[in-house]
Amino acid sequence: MGLFDFFKKKFETISPAQAKEALDAGAMLIDVREPSEYRSGHASGARLIPLGSLEQKFKDIPIERKILVICQSGMRSRQAAGILASNGYQVTNISGGMMGWKRAGQRVVN
Repeated sequence: MGLFDFFKKKFETISPAQAKEALDAGAMLIDVREPSEYRSGHASGARLIPLGSLEQKFKDIPIERKILVICQSGMRSRQAAGILASNGYQVTNISGGMMGWKRAGQRVVN
């Protein structure tokens, strides 16, 4: 896969409120930040898979399930969404990352 191939497959970007609705409906949330960032606070129910490890973890991500991705600001999660979409996943990026999640008053745990 080339450096910018992840932009070729389309994926949706949704608000934190829309993401909460998707999670309540059974979507899986993947946090693609680094472990230290995750430990400082993450969305309730998020599974940590750092962006650099994503492709090695495909076997742990159910392809039949809707996937949401989040990072700190939305940049890494956009890249992760593109990678997942290019590999057949139904994936959605959360706008604003954890900064937007917190601003929207969504639940954060340590």
